[in-house]
Amino acid sequence: MTAHGDRSDHTELNRRYWEDRAAAWHGPLARDQWSLPEPCWGLWGTPEARVRVLPDDLAGMRTVELGCGTAYVSARLARAGARPVGVDFSEKQLATARAMQAEFGIDFPLLLGRAEEVPCGDDTFGLAISEYGASLWCDPHRWIPEAARVLVPGGLLVFIRYSPLFALCAPPGGRASTTLLRGQFGLGRLEWGERTEFVLPHGEMLRLLRSHGFVVEDLIEVQAPRPAHRDYAEVSADWAHEWPSEEIWKARLAG
Repeated sequence: MTAHGDRSDHTELNRRYWEDRAAAWHGPLARDQWSLPEPCWGLWGTPEARVRVLPDDLAGMRTVELGCGTAYVSARLARAGARPVGVDFSEKQLATARAMQAEFGIDFPLLLGRAEEVPCGDDTFGLAISEYGASLWCDPHRWIPEAARVLVPGGLLVFIRYSPLFALCAPPGGRASTTLLRGQFGLGRLEWGERTEFVLPHGEMLRLLRSHGFVVEDLIEVQAPRPAHRDYAEVSADWAHEWPSEEIWKARLAG
């Protein structure tokens, strides 16, 4: 994994990765994710009550999930009374989402498209949200302006992503260690061969959000609990208990 390399468009590479490999891993998880009685977030299942990701007044709010995958986040929003729309570039992921909609009796629009070019009008949504969707797989210099475009003035952007510290400590094909393996300056586009991910340093992310009219309300660096429910190939719960492997940003569009 490097922070540099070919700057060609990543969309087709990532779409193939999801269609050919990743959808097969995530599809079987969808039912459990749709079944959760209360919202929880990220790798470590952080409860909503602890981080307060969602607005209190979701009833009737139009929301968009950018890179929705199997759309379990949108299902949570629908249960809370919101009017969600899910957007994803993987037909297989959306097919799983539609199967879950039929099984659970929750219906909302699912659109095939890119978070970097959202197939929705300006000033449409009160909330835009991404849990390891657009926030990881899309160029933030493209998807954050799109989030600003589709949000109403005063709308909220929430996204969950890997932390920059994790990106600095994660080796290619291995688990995050206690050693810094690359420099922070120039961190941004991470090439894994078969896929591309994006993790901007905090300063660059803050400036990017501000340049598109957002005011950051919170940055939550998530700590894995002890005991944790599992480890991951890329990071252990012990590591993530000592250092943040993921973080949650909340930013409000000025209006």
